[in-house]
Formats: sequence, structure tokens, C-alpha cells
Amino acid sequence: MTAEVTDPAQERLRRWRLVLGGDAADGTGCALSGRDAAMDGALTALYGKGEKPQGGRDRSAGLGASAPSVARWLGDIRTYFPSSVVQVMQRDAIDRLGLATLLLEPEMLEAVEADVHLVGTLLSLNKAMPETTKETARAVVRKVVEDLEKRLATRTRATLTGALDRSARISRPRHHDIDWNRTIAANLKHYLPEYRTIVPERLIGYGRASQTTKKEVILCIDQSGSMAASVVYASVFGAVLASMRTISTRLVVFDTAVVDLTDQLDDPVDVLFGTQLGGGTDINRALAYCQSQISRPAETVVVLISDLYEGGIRDEMLKRVAAMKASGVQFVTLLALSDEGAPAYDREHAAALAALGAPAFACTPDLFPEVMAAAIEKRPLPIPDAA
Repeated sequence: MTAEVTDPAQERLRRWRLVLGGDAADGTGCALSGRDAAMDGALTALYGKGEKPQGGRDRSAGLGASAPSVARWLGDIRTYFPSSVVQVMQRDAIDRLGLATLLLEPEMLEAVEADVHLVGTLLSLNKAMPETTKETARAVVRKVVEDLEKRLATRTRATLTGALDRSARISRPRHHDIDWNRTIAANLKHYLPEYRTIVPERLIGYGRASQTTKKEVILCIDQSGSMAASVVYASVFGAVLASMRTISTRLVVFDTAVVDLTDQLDDPVDVLFGTQLGGGTDINRALAYCQSQISRPAETVVVLISDLYEGGIRDEMLKRVAAMKASGVQFVTLLALSDEGAPAYDREHAAALAALGAPAFACTPDLFPEVMAAAIEKRPLPIPDAA
């Protein structure tokens, strides 16, 4: 923003001029100079080419396909726009102008604003990436992963630790194991006013370490191209869960093949570079592998993260889910684990899973700890967008 425009009417015209792009038919009659002209140039470079507006003409784009001009443009937009806008413009540049291949050049990667969507693009280019670029790409991915861990780890551990503690409580505790706060709260209805006391009909106690059973969590992640953001978030959460001693975490990714990345969970960057975004989908095969890894069904939570576009055997997939639930497994289906809007997904498969008592829904990263806590405690899931 410039400090030159003080008249509200002129400010509105200026904003409309930036939005409309200066076509002769924009009707604003507003000329731009200085910083505003530079901002308009950056916008024109990206959004000037495309479909011809009805009744108008194409704006000419100036971004081209050369790395130097793109690198300069990336620097410009970071100067003129806030980080959230820069990330949107970068995504649009990759989609509209086919700039994905330029991300294979180290100088380009050093210029971009790193976010989850950029990481997804880099992972999809992983196999084509030259050795000279891989270290830079890993540095970009690591920055995003570390930022996500700072944002998500503390709340996740706190939420799940509380859930694990509550699920380990015992109903017939010894005197020194009684949780008096929860016992009093659970027995308030038995308060006797004439004696000014509570008669505790039900005692609630803390579970001792020897009585606490380690929970098992299996994250089963669809690595088709549309699930890129979900793969990034799930890998970060997998690393956070693996750091908790009271949870045994397994991370499985799949397309038409199944890969167990559990031994790489200590470094989510290694996990991400062990995935291959794109390809087909065989959910049934992935669930068959997960099912083979379950030794204590009643203490196991399976989280399937997929848009449910199944390329395998649909009926077998549903039978496996039904069998796991019947054995005592808590089964959660997330259509997406991202901050995006409503995802595209196979509604028929989602409805079939819901009929089995496994509703499929989209989940933001901030809600994921609550979903896991509910699954661990075997209570209803907090479903924001049920299928």
C-alpha cells in the first residue's frame, strides 16, 4: 500500500484499477505509478494471460518461461504482498503457467516462499529432480516440516496424553490410586445436603504404569497426486505420534503398491521423500497390509487418509473395514487432512463406510488431535463435515 492516496473515493478507484488490470474498458480512469505500477506489473505477469474475458481483450503476460525472469518475479511479489498472498500466487503460477519444471533449478527453490503446497509439488517432481537440486529441495521441505511441527506438536502431545490418561483410568482403584477430582465430579448427583457430603457410588482411579496398555496407531495414507497436502500433514503427525512413548505408531503409504515407512518416522523429511505422489490407488491392498500388522485390535486405531477413489476390489475393501471394526479396531476415515475446502471424493464409497459405522469426513490439521483423542477413548468422533 502507498501512503499517497488519502481520498476514500480515489482509494477505491485505485483498488479497482489493480483488480481489473488496466484494460481500456475497466472504467476507472485511474493511472498507477511507483509501487502501485510495480504491483500491477507483478499481477499482470501472472494473471495477464489466460482465457479472454467476455467483451474484453487479453492482458499481456510478461513472466515467460525463463528462470531469471521468474526468480525476479518471485522476489517482486515477496516485496509487494504478504506471505499468505505470495503462496497463493506461487501456486497459481505453477498451475497457470506450467512452471513446475523450473522448480528443479536450485536458484528457483531459493527464491520461493515455502508452504505445504510447494512441498507437494516438489514431492511430485522428486523422481525427475537432478542431484544438484535435491539438497536445496530437502532444505525447503525441512523448513516447512519444522514450522508445522512447532505449530502442531505441543497441542497434539497434550491432547493425546490426556486421552491416554483418561482411557487408562480404572473403575475399582485402590485408595491411593483414586482420582478424587474426577470421582467427586462423577458423583455430584449423590450429594446429601443434610450431611453436607457426597456418597461416591463410583470411584475413578488413575491407571498405574503397569496397568496402562500401549495404544497402537496405524496411519494409512493414499499418496495419489490429489492427496499431496494430506501426505505432508500426516507425515508430520506421524513423527509427533512416534515421539510419544505411550503410542506405537506405524506409517503406511500406498498407491497400487504399499510401502511401510515406519522406520523413517524419526525424520518426516525422509518420510516425505520416500513417497511417490501420483499413480493409481489400491485401498484394499493397503488395508490388507495394515490388517496383517494388528496384534491387539482393541488397543488399535487405524486412520485411513484417502479420497476413496478405489482402483482395487471395492467389496473386499469394505469387508476388511467391517472385519477390523468387528474385532475391536477403532477405524477413522479422513477424506483429507488439510486446510483446504471440501475435498473431491468418491461419495458412494464414503456412504458405504458410513453404513459400517466408519463415517468419512475432511479434517483440518488443528482438529486432528481431537479426532485421535476421541478414537483412543472410543467416544464419538468430532465430525465437522460428514460424508
